[in-house]
Amino acid sequence: QVQLEQSGGGSVQAGGSLRLSCAAPGFTNCVYAKSWYRQAPGKEREFVSHILRDGTTYYADDVKGRFTISLDNAKENLYLQMNSLKPEDTAMYYCKTEALAGCTSYWGQGTQVTVSS
Repeated sequence: QVQLEQSGGGSVQAGGSLRLSCAAPGFTNCVYAKSWYRQAPGKEREFVSHILRDGTTYYADDVKGRFTISLDNAKENLYLQMNSLKPEDTAMYYCKTEALAGCTSYWGQGTQVTVSS
């Protein structure tokens, strides 16, 4: 079972910034996007952002303008720069490789982000 390796996260006051990293294999015939999700206590896991092979990005409405998803030049490492953090951003954050039908998607182990007011 492949698990993506995450780093970053931590605790910050509202208005602060954090950066998450995820070591994810490069795009293959199976992988069409790389994504970030989050799960707050007592809530369902929700989509945050993804980046496609061609660099196109998409964000959930509540993080748009505050979070930025990116890849390194080799497209092996995925990042999420989080600015203007709010207490409601507090959650466990997960990276994921999005796979086509018939292929396998992989998740990171999760990293905690806590934003205090």
